Amino acid sequence: MTDSESELVVDLRGRPIGTPGDFWDAVSGPLGLPEWFGRNLDAWSDALYGGGVSAVVDRHPVLVVHVDRRGLFAGGRSAGEALAGVFDGKRARLLAHPPE
Repeated sequence: MTDSESELVVDLRGRPIGTPGDFWDAVSGPLGLPEWFGRNLDAWSDALYGGGVSAVVDRHPVLVVHVDRRGLFAGGRSAGEALAGVFDGKRARLLAHPPE
């Protein structure tokens, strides 16, 4: 995780993410998500855009999450596409990279 004044960067490349649960597990620690975080798309949207869920996220105007383009984010998986759809490309960006 890179913590700067403008962007919060979470790099999950190399980490296997096959399910939404794997994604929530991977981002919970770096983003300081509380135990009561709902681990669903509505809760994720609230954390990114509503404020008050994560002090870590709230301190930064932009969140960038890097993932490998495999598993959940390989393409053609409805859960991955739904999760990616919550990222607006401005306040929150999801960057899927070809696996190395």
